[in-house]
Amino acid sequence: MNAQSQSAPADRAAPSGTTATLPVSDRVQEALAVTKRGVDELLIETEFAQKLARAERSGNPLRIKLGLDPTAPDLHLGHTVVLNKMRQLQDLGHNVIFLIGDFTSMIGDPSGRNATRPPLTREQIELNAMTYFKQASLVLDAEKTEIRYNSEWCDPLGARGLIELASHSTVARMMERDDFNKRFKANTPISVHEFLYPLMQGYDSVALKSDLELGGTDQRFNLLMGRELQKDYGQEPQCILTMPLLEGLDGIEKMSKSKNNYIGITEPANTMFAKVMSISDVMMWRYYELLSFRSLAEIAGFKAEVAAGKNPRDVKVALAQEIVARFHSAQAAVDALADFVNRSRGGIPDEIPELSLSGAPLGIGQLLKQANLCASGSEALRMVEQGGVRIDGNMISDKGLKVEAGTMVLQVGKRKFARVTLA
Repeated sequence: MNAQSQSAPADRAAPSGTTATLPVSDRVQEALAVTKRGVDELLIETEFAQKLARAERSGNPLRIKLGLDPTAPDLHLGHTVVLNKMRQLQDLGHNVIFLIGDFTSMIGDPSGRNATRPPLTREQIELNAMTYFKQASLVLDAEKTEIRYNSEWCDPLGARGLIELASHSTVARMMERDDFNKRFKANTPISVHEFLYPLMQGYDSVALKSDLELGGTDQRFNLLMGRELQKDYGQEPQCILTMPLLEGLDGIEKMSKSKNNYIGITEPANTMFAKVMSISDVMMWRYYELLSFRSLAEIAGFKAEVAAGKNPRDVKVALAQEIVARFHSAQAAVDALADFVNRSRGGIPDEIPELSLSGAPLGIGQLLKQANLCASGSEALRMVEQGGVRIDGNMISDKGLKVEAGTMVLQVGKRKFARVTLA
């Protein structure tokens, strides 16, 4: 089934207008170049080139699959690295399948985990899945995207089918996974159901007859499982394409909501802009490589300008505006820059949360916690200690401060504000 229509932003990368007039071999090379930009690995490139050539000759587009488990209610920029690639392949004329892993979410993907992932309830999964494709449509062309749920074929398998599927792999094969191997050597428990995850993901490729499956570098084992199962089921094996994992705002860990180092694609424009501006000048180029739709030549030009003395902040502004415009609008990007400049000069954003609290005089730690500016009182006191708390623009250094009744603007760090009336 196809998704409901949702228009795509005008600033997205579009397929070349001259592609259709090129000879098949040239079109294949152009498609390969688009496919390989920014990827970590394409396996097996010669096989994929053959698939592309066959699709060009026959007019039958390839079936390209991306699966995401709805383990959280929102997508972030890290998810869009692979979604951007999916969109590029879609613009080349191929059929893309956005697979929502409502069945596999109940198992929990063990990739990169040093402990068993807590399984989600059916209710949590359904709630998260409701928003997934709507948000993914900010990148993909919704009208041309096939949406599937892997419960369609996983639920009917039943116990007999699951046992038969499990016979297609071995414990030794599963232990080749780096995360399983490390956990076994460290005497960290591995639940039997975790072995089912790569099998179920691989079976998705069988059910969908996919020609190419996309995923992050941490998905390599699971993607290869799809190739092996397709061979066992008499299908031509899919090629696999892995995309790098985008580091979060800390520049170290991969972007993740659980690590609070993420940029959500539905966050307010001003917040999104400020978060992009907070990344380091070095990490900026990584974000350009994986998130920008600018040409490689243009990005190389930016690097040359910075090397020649241009302020990297100006180049980062261009990146922040591009990303905000993609998920909001060009005008929102202009307004976000103005808001950012205002904040950097010590100004207060135009729109900040307003709330009323009681209990005056209230300790600064509890005040910041109740105003939802800090997760806990202890975190609030650490922010005071680090000089990151202001009341009406004045920095607070006294962790024992009792705040009297009145209306005030609270600020934590560079981006968190609230106008509070304390009684």
